Amino acid sequence: MAAGLEIERKFLVEFPDIKKLDLRRKISIVQTYLHRGKNDSQRRVRRLEENETVSYTYTEKVFISPTIREETEYEISRREYEKLLSEADKELIPVDKVRFCFNYKNQLFELDTYPFSDKLAVMELELDSPEQAIDFPSSVRVIKDVTADSRYSNASLSAAGAFPCDQPDDRSS
Repeated sequence: MAAGLEIERKFLVEFPDIKKLDLRRKISIVQTYLHRGKNDSQRRVRRLEENETVSYTYTEKVFISPTIREETEYEISRREYEKLLSEADKELIPVDKVRFCFNYKNQLFELDTYPFSDKLAVMELELDSPEQAIDFPSSVRVIKDVTADSRYSNASLSAAGAFPCDQPDDRSS
């Protein structure tokens, strides 16, 4: 069981040319939010498919700040996953996304793409500290930092079925 602090920044980016990235993994994810846990923790389960192999995880997060969370995450069985689905928060739509993990200058970026847009994506990076400098790949155009903007959370994006409309660069399909 992995538990500890997660320090992460999120960025709205133009959908890059995947072939230009040092791609390490491509994972299809279905993320279902469960009813809140102790201390108002966010609980979720994921179904992950990679290279025709399916696995499942359970995650619980307590948000300390927009950048820092206490996180507990571990793999679960299909049976546990199906049982936990009965605790799904019906007010939150499951998130369907494809995650591309790629390296750039010893940084592991995660690029989340959604079925509602072929123009925009969300790129995340886990950090050692909130102040850590980030070296962005030139093949990815960062539009803005959305770490503290709840409209770009997975739950909000899934519920809206689109990126927020206030983006002049938003050419979502």
